[in-house]
Amino acid sequence: MEASCSACGPGYKTPLDAMKAPQEDLIYVSCIYNSTGINKPDYLSTVDVDPKSPTYSEIIHRLPMPNMNDELHHLGWNACSSCYTDPTKKRDRLVLLGLISSRIYIVDVGTDPRAPKLHKAVEPTEVYTKSNQAYLHSLHCLGSGEVMISSAGDPSGKPKGGFVLLDGETFEVKGAWEKEGHAAPFGYDFWYQPRHNAMISSEWGTPKNMFAGYKQDDVNKGMYGHSIHVWDWNKHTRIQTLDLGEDGSIPMEVKFLHNPEATEGFVGCSRGSSVFRFYKTQKGDWAAERVIKVPNKKVEGWAMPEMPSLITSIVISMDDQYLFFSNWLHGDVRQYDISNTSKPKLVGQVWIGAGIAKGGPVTVVHDEELKCQPEPLILKGKKIQGGPQMIQLSFDGKRLYCTTSLLSFWDKQFYPEMVKEGAAMLQIDVDTEKGGLTINKDFLIDFGKEPSGPSLAHDMRLSGGDCSSDIWI
Repeated sequence: MEASCSACGPGYKTPLDAMKAPQEDLIYVSCIYNSTGINKPDYLSTVDVDPKSPTYSEIIHRLPMPNMNDELHHLGWNACSSCYTDPTKKRDRLVLLGLISSRIYIVDVGTDPRAPKLHKAVEPTEVYTKSNQAYLHSLHCLGSGEVMISSAGDPSGKPKGGFVLLDGETFEVKGAWEKEGHAAPFGYDFWYQPRHNAMISSEWGTPKNMFAGYKQDDVNKGMYGHSIHVWDWNKHTRIQTLDLGEDGSIPMEVKFLHNPEATEGFVGCSRGSSVFRFYKTQKGDWAAERVIKVPNKKVEGWAMPEMPSLITSIVISMDDQYLFFSNWLHGDVRQYDISNTSKPKLVGQVWIGAGIAKGGPVTVVHDEELKCQPEPLILKGKKIQGGPQMIQLSFDGKRLYCTTSLLSFWDKQFYPEMVKEGAAMLQIDVDTEKGGLTINKDFLIDFGKEPSGPSLAHDMRLSGGDCSSDIWI
């Protein structure tokens, strides 16, 4: 499913070329048993998303990991469009990260894409000793052929926003990417833009607090971040910190526009229920402005009198026309036209979660946006528990996939019924002309029906690439 060119490597020459790619036929999903009460290892599931296939909308393969208690979280490719000019590179390995264990799994998806197999496991001791990083979160493939991974802490459990560099051939840990003394106070996600010698990283929180469940007190005590960081891409140094304030509390996923010439992007701030635009100024430094704010809902029957939306995942279409994000607690997915990046316009919205659904434990007593609580979503006889969490968009921008698990510890706290009944994976059809979102009623992966018991589904990677995996240099 790569570009047909005997002299080129993986991916596509430009983002607009990627939009013409063949439709994805498989999706790889990280599935978690950690902290659910089921004594099984986490696993990678392979989902058939080809509408012409007899096994469409089914899990066709499961690859269990060889260890327990990994908390598989994000996954990514060994190579992408950043290696397009290198014919020696192939997009044939998935890199899976254990958030709790700090273990790295390399999975062969090239030999048989429908039945992946484990290629290698990088043990946490190697990560600790060679990089002094732990609690691994996000990753990107680099133009050098290496793989770069962000960390949320150090081996002792203290917060630390650093990066691990993997050899793209042997998958051995090469060391820390950042210069000594330049790690950020907190770590989470990152995105680089080499034509402008820039990288932006975001912040989550202190590992021991995150894994003990969310507490507003921890936010008040400074256990979670509220800044994004600007890095000199060539020197590997942190050169600027942008404090986003209360509205920018817990900035999570960060995305540059796909155009490699762009000097702007967006970050979704979960606790602040806001989206900030970051951009390079005429002076040459960087700034940020809030461009979207989702109002809190005043509620009864919940942990606090006001419920934030908890923006957890964002993605930008390949043509940089639309921004999508998920509100994990409120339960909706939104689509914004970002033709004017300073003034995004809401053009699509669907409700798929149990957060404020009618008939649930939460009663909304005041809502600035809705006149009544949305109906619960029932697909193929299953009432969807949890809220929309990870989202991934197809290259052509027409299919948005969504899973409902955030982190097993937070799932148990906010959506205990989802832990009992299993997570779900859905497909949302996107109107790419006028904007608009529609749930595909023919597609559902019910992780409550797994052979070993209900599991939690988190991150996804689409075969051939998606709008969160490819960077152009």
